[in-house]
Amino acid sequence: MNIRGIQFGPNNYIELLPKELEVLWNYEPDLGDKDTKKWEYDIAFVERPLDRDEIDFLKGHVRAYSLFVIEGYQNEKGMGDLLAHRMGQVLKAEDLQEFLQKDLRDYYGGSYGEKFRPHGLTVSTNFHGDVSWNGFSETVFDGEFGQEMSQMAFYRYNIPIELHQALDIWLEYETTSNVELELHCDLFPRGSVDEIVEQWVYTEEDMKDIIQLEANRCGGQLFFSIWAKGKGRVYLRGLHDRFSRHDKGYFLPGGKRHVTRKREELFSYFDPRDRKPPLCVYFSGYKTQEGFEGYHMMCSFGTPMLLIAESRLEGGAFYLGSREYEEMIRDTIEECMEELGFTREQVVFSGLSMGTFGAMYYGTFLKPGYILLGKPLASLGSMAKAERIHRPGGFPTSLDVLWKAEESLEDEGIEGLNHRFWDRFDHTIWADTTFIVAYMYEDDYDVGGYQNLVRHLSDDRCTIIGKGLHGRHNDDTSGIVYWFVEMYHMVLEQNYGRLLK
Repeated sequence: MNIRGIQFGPNNYIELLPKELEVLWNYEPDLGDKDTKKWEYDIAFVERPLDRDEIDFLKGHVRAYSLFVIEGYQNEKGMGDLLAHRMGQVLKAEDLQEFLQKDLRDYYGGSYGEKFRPHGLTVSTNFHGDVSWNGFSETVFDGEFGQEMSQMAFYRYNIPIELHQALDIWLEYETTSNVELELHCDLFPRGSVDEIVEQWVYTEEDMKDIIQLEANRCGGQLFFSIWAKGKGRVYLRGLHDRFSRHDKGYFLPGGKRHVTRKREELFSYFDPRDRKPPLCVYFSGYKTQEGFEGYHMMCSFGTPMLLIAESRLEGGAFYLGSREYEEMIRDTIEECMEELGFTREQVVFSGLSMGTFGAMYYGTFLKPGYILLGKPLASLGSMAKAERIHRPGGFPTSLDVLWKAEESLEDEGIEGLNHRFWDRFDHTIWADTTFIVAYMYEDDYDVGGYQNLVRHLSDDRCTIIGKGLHGRHNDDTSGIVYWFVEMYHMVLEQNYGRLLK
């Protein structure tokens, strides 16, 4: 994994970098160079005073949480503002070499995460109880697991890992009180099918937190299996693996992970930028590769931003959950508002497709000044119902969303899921909120979703700006995104006085 670094100072660090890392190092760069200007740097080091042009360059070209100023220079002119803008850190000179050798590897570019589908699970011949699948949401094991730990199930597909690479492993599961689980992992060297180089066994105590697994002997393939003992029921909901940054953050440096008592995860990434209004909150859309969506788009606006993402189901579970889960999302947004000292009128909620539900649903709690939506989805029960006749095979995750929220696929569950949104929405006073919506005329997910939204807002003194494009839900995503970005520019320029380049 490549790391793009930039350094200002009297001595080039290039000779101090670990030889095994792929590092593109830019020492005292020419800030007028065309290539230099277009890059975002994964990490930056400062060991001298900077002029105004250099400070402005670092503000626009270095990721948050990835700027390091050598101790003694943090009080130079403009440095405090730069550190606050990029959530930078002060590093002691005597700690520099150890940091470069041990920690630099965690600031690689990009990110990656995935979830094993429940249907990629094979039941072991050791287990003789009942097994059922609730769609793609979970696999349920019910019966006797034995007095000693034995293999209950295993994942058919292995995970590749490189030498010295670290992975974050998280098993999403639930058991009854009389069952104990273990997660077993075997490392096969590349090219081998029977040689096991290393084995790890993780108990439920180990699995209370993220497991960080590192291949220090060789690269190869990781094989995972679930072992159990006792009698009762086990719900396996997902095995997640992600490129690790150790304690530097999740997916991105500074990325935060929040988890409920039932092991359901939420991820957030806050970048304060210039700490001036508005705070732009973006809910990730449906995506099978785990991580934050819209990072570069939101960075381009130059405003404080908060990215929110989740991967409980394939592509996401539309940010619905237990009271504890939903309070985590509210608390995360409110903490960022408090950090910046912003009122709700100085906040913009936004999202595309699945993200629109998050923006609207949590908008009912916090009532932001603006809600920007692309391809809105609100009636999730009706969206799941359409999977049977009107959209067979088009979006099967909608059925998992219905099951997860209501534990039913019947009409009662469909109506219950619809009401879960609309009852909150209709009891919210939207007088001071502006809705800006791009939608598809022939949307086959939430049919008539935009018209339904307008109807439910008709009694409020709010502003609605709509733009329709012809096609089904996924027929013109580029057109939706283009208008979405243009509307963001309009809101930022006309209502918050930001002049965007």
